This record gives sequence, structure tokens and C-alpha cells, in this order.
Amino acid sequence: MRLDKFICKSTELTRTEAKKVLKNGEVRVNGDVAKNAAMQVHENNTITIGGQALTARGSRYYILHKVVDSICSNVDEVYPSVLNFLEVDKAFDLHIAGRLDADTTGLVLITDDGRWSHNVISPKKQCQKTYRVWLRHEIPDENLVDLIAKFEQGLQLQGEDSLTRPAHLKRVATAELVDDECYKSEVLLTITEGKYHQVKRMFAAVGNRVVGLHREQIGEIMLGDLAPGEWRELTVEEIALFL
Repeated sequence: MRLDKFICKSTELTRTEAKKVLKNGEVRVNGDVAKNAAMQVHENNTITIGGQALTARGSRYYILHKVVDSICSNVDEVYPSVLNFLEVDKAFDLHIAGRLDADTTGLVLITDDGRWSHNVISPKKQCQKTYRVWLRHEIPDENLVDLIAKFEQGLQLQGEDSLTRPAHLKRVATAELVDDECYKSEVLLTITEGKYHQVKRMFAAVGNRVVGLHREQIGEIMLGDLAPGEWRELTVEEIALFL
């Protein structure tokens, strides 16, 4: 963990205030004065401010049902950050483990445990993520088996050197009339990686277009009946899944 983050997690100081005490030489790590805010520290380090030993508070873990037109960022931009929905102290000291686009809804995991979130998003962990996808064009019955096979074999995305990892596609509903000109199919897609706009690009690679995207599950953690904008703490069992 960064030293300035450790200080914030151990005191009531803001990140700016933490950097100030560091600059003033008030912080010691294992007896040595430390001024580098980005210095990496660990649980077995002895960290003091003015001679007083610091102990970091326990990590926090939340699940949130992201609404459309919100962003997975620690700052508000054109759209508000999803962290605004969390009614907890120092919400903006947390970070999002696995981001979603502004127009995508569904399951978001939020924490201040960097190692835990790494286990969620690292491609090496191959954590499964399931999305409900609404498509502009119908998937005809005669094309379904072939399309499922293509997703299992991996798709070549524009600008990528390698194929996508095997993905599981399941059609949920046949075409539904949306308006006078737009039809769509509803599918579930499970992937184990998180390339830029990956789901949208995968369907573009097979000649379709995503018109709605909703994440339902990450690993064994499911969104369940959380309403849009609602959140809760993860259970001990859910947290343990990525420790």
C-alpha cells in the first residue's frame, strides 16, 4: 500500500494532509524518516507520526448496482462517480474493482484493498464475469450453434494481436420489437478478461451491435435483488472468494 494511503487509513487525515506531514518529516517507517508519499509499505512495517504508532483500519468491501449515466471513476466528470452512491465515510478513498462504461449498468465491486481487487481484475486469475446483453439484430436459430462456437473459440477484435479467451454465449430470448425499425435479441455472455469495450467489440466482430449491457455476476458474487443505485457490504464469504 502507498504510504500516504496507509496514513489516511490509519488516521483522520486527508490525502493532502498526509502528504504535508510527510513533507515535514514527521513520518518514520521502521525508524527512518520517510517523505515519499508513493513509498510501498506493508503490515509488518512500523510506521509512526510524531512517535505515535499507526494501525490501519480494516479494509472495506462493497457491492453496488450501477445505474446508467454514472462512471467508475474517483472523480466526477461529465457523469457523477458511482462513489457518490455510497453512504460511507471517505467513500472517495475507495476504488472500483472492474469498471463499467457510463452506459452500462449492473454489478460493481468497490474496496480499498488493492490486493483483493487485483485478484478480481487480473487476467491471470481468469475470473468469470457474466453480462446480460441486448442486441440490435436478431440471432436466427440456424446461426446460433455456429455463433456459440465462435465465442468459445475466441474472436479477433480490431486492433488486437490475439484472439479473445473462450467465452460462453447463451441466448435468453428471441427477437423482440423495440420500435418500428429496431429488433434485438437478449443473450448472456460470460468472459474471463476485460479488454477495452470488450463485450461491445466482440458482438461488432460478428456483425451485431450491443444496445444494452448489464453485468450480473463476478465470480460467485451475484447482483441479486439489489435495486439500481443500492449497495451493501459484502459478506465474509464473498470477500473470501478473492483473498
